[in-house]
Amino acid sequence: MLKKSLFLLSLSFFAVSLLSAGEKYQLDAAHSSIDFAVKHMVISKTKGKFKDVKGEFMVDEKDITSATINVTIQTASIETANEKRDGHLKSADFFDVEQFPTIGFISSKIKKTGDSYAVTGNLTIKGVTKEVTFPFELNGFTNDPYGNRRLGVSAQLKINRHDYNLKWSKSLDGGGLVVGDMVEIALEVEGVRSSETN
Repeated sequence: MLKKSLFLLSLSFFAVSLLSAGEKYQLDAAHSSIDFAVKHMVISKTKGKFKDVKGEFMVDEKDITSATINVTIQTASIETANEKRDGHLKSADFFDVEQFPTIGFISSKIKKTGDSYAVTGNLTIKGVTKEVTFPFELNGFTNDPYGNRRLGVSAQLKINRHDYNLKWSKSLDGGGLVVGDMVEIALEVEGVRSSETN
C-alpha cells in the first residue's frame, strides 16, 4: 500500500512538472536569422550567416526563466556571398563540415535581472563544447492572422574562434591577422507554438 502511494505521488509530481514546463515552440526559419561578423585584415569586417537552422523551445509565458532552448545549425549552410570563401570555411581549416556537420546550443538556465534576461548553456562547435552566457531581449508574444502563437527574441554574443579550434589565419606584414580572433554573432529568432501536445 505504501509503495503504491509513493508511486502515485511520484506520478503526480511528474505530471505537474510536465504541465509547468511550458509550451513547445519551433524556430521559424523563414523569419529567423543567425548572422556573424569577423575582422578582415584589421581594417574591415566580413559578414556571413547560416541558412539551415532548427530549434525547439519550451516556454511558459508567465515565467521565461523556466524556458529551455535547443538549437542545431548545419555548418554546411554557411554563406558569406563569396563561393570561394564559403568553400574555405567549410574545409578542415575552419568548420570541417564533413566531420562536424552541426553546431549546437542547449540551454542550462535563464536569469532575469530587471527587464533583462541572460541565458547560459553549452555551445558546441567543431566537437568542442564550452559554456557561454549572453544577454537576450524578449520582444514579446503575439498571435498571427492564422491563429498561431508566436514569440520573438533578439540576442548578441561574442566568442573567440580559437576556443573552438577554428584557428586558421595568416599574419600581415604590418601586424595583425587576415582573420580576426573574435566573432560577433547576432540572432533574431521567431518561434511558433507547436500544434503538438507538451
